[in-house]
Amino acid sequence: MSGRFSRRLVAGFAALGLAMTAAGTASADSRADHPVGETIQVAAGETFDGAGERYYGTGDLGDGGQGEDQGPIFELADGARLSNVVLGAPAADGVHCLGSCTLSNVVWEDVGEDAATFAADDPAATMTVEGGSAAAADDKVFQHNGPGTMIIRNFEVSDFGKLYRSCGNCSSNPTERHVELSGITATAPGTALAGINVNYGDTATFDDITVVGDSGMDICVWYEGVTDGEPGEIGSGPSDQCRYDPAEIRYE
Repeated sequence: MSGRFSRRLVAGFAALGLAMTAAGTASADSRADHPVGETIQVAAGETFDGAGERYYGTGDLGDGGQGEDQGPIFELADGARLSNVVLGAPAADGVHCLGSCTLSNVVWEDVGEDAATFAADDPAATMTVEGGSAAAADDKVFQHNGPGTMIIRNFEVSDFGKLYRSCGNCSSNPTERHVELSGITATAPGTALAGINVNYGDTATFDDITVVGDSGMDICVWYEGVTDGEPGEIGSGPSDQCRYDPAEIRYE
């Protein structure tokens, strides 16, 4: 673990009232664990503040698999906010945002199917992820299904497939999706920071990006989105739609 990443990770856990062990893992001290057998609904305009406590799936939310039809631990209505929550294992399908929402200082210890899914139906909707971290994502961390813009800032990710993916074969396709990533530290192993569908007009913008342990990690991958079947990967790197300067990506 690099010194820069370690310092930022310690600060992130401190914001949740957690401690770091000598091995560099989080310790919840006396914080409570909450088994969740049914999705927790957060209503429009409300904030769910977890005070740094851990929530994990049981029953139908507890198989720990990669099934696409799993329910989430939390479901946020348009305008809802989720703060200071640790999602333990199993995490089912993480968090679903049904409209504009904010996730502040949320930590995924072991990503299930996805950490969070943005499923708004309004092109003006925005999902904002502020702070927090995610680890052990077999595939995607953040999945973008509907239209709108996802903003991910000051976020740590390690041992993952893609940090962000614009859905390549959703029933809502074709639709335009956008992502803005800033203050990101990505620690190998990892496949890519973002995957977008260039044929639908998607964009990905990057600022203040640090990659730890893999100078060959893809920053932005281009796909040809489809309405049926599997999307095809057609390239990667900076472009009019993948907006970054390779010289400004930091590698440690």
